[in-house]
Parts: sequence; C-alpha cells; structure tokens
Amino acid sequence: MLAANVSLELYRKIYLIRAAELAIQHEYFNDEMKTPMHMSMGSEAISAGVCQNLKKEDAVFGTYRSHGLYLSKTDDVDGFFCEMYGKENGISKGKAGSMHLTNPEFGFMGSSAIVGGIIPVAAGYAFSNKYKENNNLTVVFFGDGAVNEGIFWETLNLACLMNLPILFICEDNNLAVHTHAAERNGFSSICRVVSQFNCNVFDYDTTDVEKIHTYVCRAIHTMKRNGFPCFIRFRYYRYLEHVGVSDDFIKGYRSVKEFNEWNERDPVALQRKKLIDEFIIDEKGLVTLEQEVETKVSESVDLAKKSSFSSITDLYTDVFDEEINNIL
Repeated sequence: MLAANVSLELYRKIYLIRAAELAIQHEYFNDEMKTPMHMSMGSEAISAGVCQNLKKEDAVFGTYRSHGLYLSKTDDVDGFFCEMYGKENGISKGKAGSMHLTNPEFGFMGSSAIVGGIIPVAAGYAFSNKYKENNNLTVVFFGDGAVNEGIFWETLNLACLMNLPILFICEDNNLAVHTHAAERNGFSSICRVVSQFNCNVFDYDTTDVEKIHTYVCRAIHTMKRNGFPCFIRFRYYRYLEHVGVSDDFIKGYRSVKEFNEWNERDPVALQRKKLIDEFIIDEKGLVTLEQEVETKVSESVDLAKKSSFSSITDLYTDVFDEEINNIL
C-alpha cells in the first residue's frame, strides 16, 4: 500500500492532465492554438505512474501524444500552455507546438511526430548514462503501432546486447491510427516476442495509477539487479480521435459500447474513488485539491492568451542549419 502523500500526488498528476486537456478541448475551436492536438485522455495513469518513480535527472522521451507525459515529468503548466498558443514564453518559444515538446531542465528530452523515431534517440541517451556511470534512467514511451517499425527492433536488440539502463514503455491502445492490431501484426503477443531478447518483460492490463506506479517500481529494481533493459506494456483506451479534440465513433472502426466499457475503468474516477474509500482524504479536501488544479490551469491559459508571439528573427534561432548559421 502506498503512502497517503504518494496516492494524493498521483491523483493530482492525473487530474492535472485531464483538466489541462479539457481546457484544450474548450478553447481549441477559438482557433488561437495553431497546432494539431494528439490528446492523452484515457492514458493519464501510465505517464503519472511511471514518472512518479523517476528522479529529475532521469530522462523521458515521448511520442506526439505527450501532453500527459510532459505534465507528469515537469509539472510545467505555464510553459505547456504558452507553447500550445505559440507564444514566446512557451517551452520552445512557440515553435514546437504540441508534437515536439522538450524541457531538458526537468529531464523531458523530447517528443517526436515520427512513429518510432524517438526510440533510438532514447537508446543513445541511455548509452551516455551507462558510459558516464551516473545511475540515471532513460524511459521511452511509444504506442503499439511503433512495434511495426524496424527501428524499434533494431534498438531493442542493441539495448539488450549492451545492457542499457532503459525502460521501453509500450502504451497499447490496440490501434495504429485507425488500424487494429489483428490487422497489422503477424504475431499474437508482442510481449512473447520481446521475451526472446535479453530483456525484462512485463505485461499489465490496468488503469489503476497506484498499481502502475508499483509495477514500474518493481521493474526498475529488477533492471538494476540483473542489468537487463525493461519492456513494459500497459493497455489503455484512447478516448478521443487520433488527432483532434473530439470523439470519432461515427467513423465506424470502434464503438460507443467499447468506450463505455473502458470508461467504467476511467483512471481519474478510479483513483478519486479509492482516495475516499480508503479514507486518505474526504470529499471536501478532494474538491479543494481539484479546484487548485483547475485554477492553475485557468491561470496558465490566461497567461498564454496575454503573452506575446516571438519575433520573426526567432525563426532562425535554436535551429541547427549550417547555411542559416553561416548567414547569421
């Protein structure tokens, strides 16, 4: 059983992710956020449960669906929303948008819009940690669609060969955009295939953020004990469309019935109920916590709206381009 303060912090994290994305849903059609959105709703417990086990110095790498991961690792609500609005005080001066978040100060080393593209970068970072003998971890998040990319298998093979200190976190929603796993995989179990490598393999089907936190804690201890990388698959349900802020049930590749079944296991509602049932906090205290989170989100949105855009010359800064650098 987790300490009460850990249980509360896990709820605060997943509630923050949900509140931030609800704010995006509410504001997006005002057309002030000039960036495509790949929403995290339904997967909040995974990023929160994993990141609660990490030090600030531990590095995470993510996909284009990284709102939850970014907020879980950094707690940087102001920088997040200013980036969504493309403003100069965003984490990348408004040039990255939703899909290319980065904040090295807090160990968020980057997210990428290329499926599987961030996985070898994370392995390189893990090699650097091993070379430096600094005992820092590297965690890379990717969807189940990325396991159909050759770069995933090449990187997994290298990580296992070199015993890199890296956790591969597969966020499995059974979809690669709109294609179900059964229509694209020539195997029945990704974990069974990965288990043929020199790798610690774990497979979980839970939306309980406390259980995820505990499972990842055990996996890290196992990895440190035997020196092998870890591959962990967590299943979840993507509440909204692949890209955008609405549902897509009318498209016919998934059903409202399926959504309702998963919604019975909603990670935010599940943890909220647990906190009250286990007398960790009462309803009044929980409402106060939620209001504090909502106020912070609202203030960050207001800050973003009032902030200035970067100047035109900022288009040429923080960009590695030999020709541009020669001109400047």
